[in-house]
Amino acid sequence: MAKASAKSKTSAKSKTDNSKTETTMKTVTVGTAKAKPGTIAFGAIPVTKLAGGSPVEIPVAIINGTKPGKVLWVDGAIHGDEPEGPLCCQILLREVDPAKLAGTLVLVPVINVPAFEAANRGNPLDTFSFDANRIYPGRPNGYLTERICWAHAEWLKKTADLEISIHSGGAHSYLAEAMFIDERPESVELGTAMGPGWGCIMSSPNPKGNPMAVMAEIGKTGITVELGGRSATSPSAFAKVGRTLADAILNVLKHYKMLPGKAAYDQNRTRGMQEALLAPASGIYLPEPDIKFLTMMKAGTRIARIVDLFGNELAELKAPADGMIFGLRALPNVTTGEWCCFFNKVQGKRE
Repeated sequence: MAKASAKSKTSAKSKTDNSKTETTMKTVTVGTAKAKPGTIAFGAIPVTKLAGGSPVEIPVAIINGTKPGKVLWVDGAIHGDEPEGPLCCQILLREVDPAKLAGTLVLVPVINVPAFEAANRGNPLDTFSFDANRIYPGRPNGYLTERICWAHAEWLKKTADLEISIHSGGAHSYLAEAMFIDERPESVELGTAMGPGWGCIMSSPNPKGNPMAVMAEIGKTGITVELGGRSATSPSAFAKVGRTLADAILNVLKHYKMLPGKAAYDQNRTRGMQEALLAPASGIYLPEPDIKFLTMMKAGTRIARIVDLFGNELAELKAPADGMIFGLRALPNVTTGEWCCFFNKVQGKRE
């Protein structure tokens, strides 16, 4: 009788544990995508329809783990000429096994679908709210892009614990590994979790108009990361960018104990502020031949010059402070006022 009683207790304990797991890990829903624990699901966040009847919707994939953990949400292509986010999401879909995942990974490869289809920074169907990364959280009754942002932000707010927006230099520039955080400890932690090679960490203390701002307003955490652009879209270069981004997201998953394995961290993290250097003249833009990304330089160091069609120098760009370049214009032809260089004015090292 004693043995039978012990067996009954063991059986009862097992049922209690199973019940706890089931109540902790539930089906995760984003738009029409519904992923049960241990599965991957695909769907979309509906927005509206176009005049010809085509739906405007935001594609979503959910990798739902078997154990409790955080919800990490990864966003790509809020600017339509930045395809690095979709590539990163494809790699993560192949490599993140829901059976080994604690928590949930939500992947939105393309936020601004009309812009992505046009390979344009903004939505060509909407000239009133062209840049989706300046108008968050959007409006439910606003212009078309505002409605896209609103639909995305509503699901983001009620689902995600952590959010990473993937950006690049798009059609105009190449940007090396860099990021923007809001300097709260949890934001610093998420940025640090990106791992080796991601030491260029810049401050955006009061983010506005983007997913990071939406997360901050509700006490959650989002960051913006940059890598890639026009001059890194050859087959090998594009593949390398996608791999680098995916490895960073995998490192984040390890840092937050969502995947097994040990996270690694960059040992040369810096604190800084961005300054965009614009063309002071029109002509041909020629960076210095020995210029290097993510390498400290002194204030006043020449970065590039602009010459006319016959090679006569019209203007030059110099480092505005001690710091490093994290982005350079990709096209040599330039018009006054266009982007030429993204500069990190380094304020010191991060512990």
